[in-house]
Amino acid sequence: MKKNISMTIFLLFLCAAINAQTTDEIQTLLQTPVVSYAQAARFVLEAADVKIPYDNTGEQDAAQEAAQNAMRYAVEKKWLPKKADARDAISLERLSLLIMKAFDLKGGLLYTLFNGAHYSYREMVFQDLIQGESDPHNKVSGEEMIFIVNNLLYRIEDNPWEFTEEQPVSKAEENIAPPQEDAQ
Repeated sequence: MKKNISMTIFLLFLCAAINAQTTDEIQTLLQTPVVSYAQAARFVLEAADVKIPYDNTGEQDAAQEAAQNAMRYAVEKKWLPKKADARDAISLERLSLLIMKAFDLKGGLLYTLFNGAHYSYREMVFQDLIQGESDPHNKVSGEEMIFIVNNLLYRIEDNPWEFTEEQPVSKAEENIAPPQEDAQ
């Protein structure tokens, strides 16, 4: 019994530590004026729930190593350019391609045919995921990247404006009798 209680307490502390680490990373991203390729790869792949097959060796800081592994995976999948340096700033069109590939989003005709960064940017502007006046070659801030990914996740999971063909009828609506006309 004592073993179960101590294990439960340990797991609660572990969950709190993991949550605090994620919160710190998001806070750091919000304060980042220009996001690097490695930061973007780590954040987007984690948000898309992409499993990265690399193990951490423990030689570096865990967050830095996870970012390097995410960057390597994205380059191998051709979601990022081969010559991209992990510390270089990512452009809006490269981020768009990374997001569309990581989330496996289908695009319009030109994106489907050419599958390039510019057309992924145009598709995300068309879908209103990238808002306001922007240039595809602009560097991305952490706040902007979080906004774009958050907007996408909202549309994928929680869009209240998209309804299925058959909406369930509530109990209150079932009990309401249709108005009857007087037969005269």
